[in-house]
Amino acid sequence: MEPVDRLVLEPEEQEWLDLARVWIKGHFASDPEDAYSSVDGKLAVVRANLAQGWVGPDDTWKLQSLGIAMGDALAQDLMLDWVTIDDEFGRQPALHWPGTSIVCFPLTMIAQRVEEGEHVDIDTMYETTRVQLNEIAFSGDVE
Repeated sequence: MEPVDRLVLEPEEQEWLDLARVWIKGHFASDPEDAYSSVDGKLAVVRANLAQGWVGPDDTWKLQSLGIAMGDALAQDLMLDWVTIDDEFGRQPALHWPGTSIVCFPLTMIAQRVEEGEHVDIDTMYETTRVQLNEIAFSGDVE
């Protein structure tokens, strides 16, 4: 496996994440900042987009935005940091568990499944990812 470099987000990468969050927060009828501030609020907007079919398999940017919202929920819940990963697949934002080599790629988790025609249960995906990250982090087998 190729080593990965964890880098601080470049300003344009941070701007891209922030633009995605603006689109996500635009789904809230009132007080979007407050509505998005909780883990439940972040997951609720993803759940609504998927349940209502507001994004389809060709809406890559919107699907990745949903992944950013799920990533924000994971980051808030597990105290992860957004970083840039530069590996054999290119440069992309990811979540990093500070002090470890653990990285997670939420931008593509939802997009890949929707693009392949799979049903996405965001609550199950979120909880499974959260549990797996915790198990890896506390297994004693991680750098």
